[in-house]
Amino acid sequence: MLREDIIIDIFSGWRSFLRKCLFRVIRVGPIPSHIAVIMDGNRRYAKKKKIDDMTGYDAGALALLHLIIYCMELGVKYVTAYAFSIDNFRRQPEEVQKIMDLTMESVMLLTWISKLRSVRVHFAGKLQLLSAEIQDAAKRLMESTAGYNNFVLTICICYTSSDEILHAVEKSCKEKWDDGIGIMGYDKGNDYEGLIKVVDIEKHMYTAIAPDPDILIRTGGEYRLSNFLVWQSSCCHLSSLGTVWPEFGVFHLVWAVLDFQKNYRYFAKKKIQL
Repeated sequence: MLREDIIIDIFSGWRSFLRKCLFRVIRVGPIPSHIAVIMDGNRRYAKKKKIDDMTGYDAGALALLHLIIYCMELGVKYVTAYAFSIDNFRRQPEEVQKIMDLTMESVMLLTWISKLRSVRVHFAGKLQLLSAEIQDAAKRLMESTAGYNNFVLTICICYTSSDEILHAVEKSCKEKWDDGIGIMGYDKGNDYEGLIKVVDIEKHMYTAIAPDPDILIRTGGEYRLSNFLVWQSSCCHLSSLGTVWPEFGVFHLVWAVLDFQKNYRYFAKKKIQL
């Protein structure tokens, strides 16, 4: 169970002081604006610790809250987390329900954190697949935090990159159609060059609220994107960590950022070319 007193403890104490000293040194170099994470390994963590899967997911949710706080202190403005794939609905119904229960609990805690630290929370994905209760809670949280811009947290739930791209293309075509432009780019004898542009698709992405990630971290020792931010990750630093997600800590983040800084000139050059 996630509790507010745990979060208060993370924000304060000697560990927080040491983190801030460490981050002050790291900020001498370039700091990523946007970090995305694939939180892999919750069930493996539970098996390793000989605990039930739900407790493993609880530990994973706490690790995400730690990451949010670390990124705030470091100066990262955007964090995007892959919480639940559309494909995960194929899992056992009991496990899916447990994850949905944790999602509802996390929405309540994020509501508290957003007020404490002015965090804008955005849920990205095919949200209509969620229960009405979770949809309503998520919508209220997004609306209540829409005016915050110091830090933006995007939770990708009921999400896959292929669904996101399809959604963006459909929205782009509908927008052109509503503007009186035919699907093939011809209307009333006029020739429309380049009917659908990249900018049209990008503005209709579920994750359009944030720029492309600078670092994409995947835990669990895997090297797959798993249908996550495929469009947006064409020019970002990919960091695969052997640790499972609930064991992700401040030094894993520091390693990923230092590795990003080491390769910063290469990525900066690629972004300019794009």
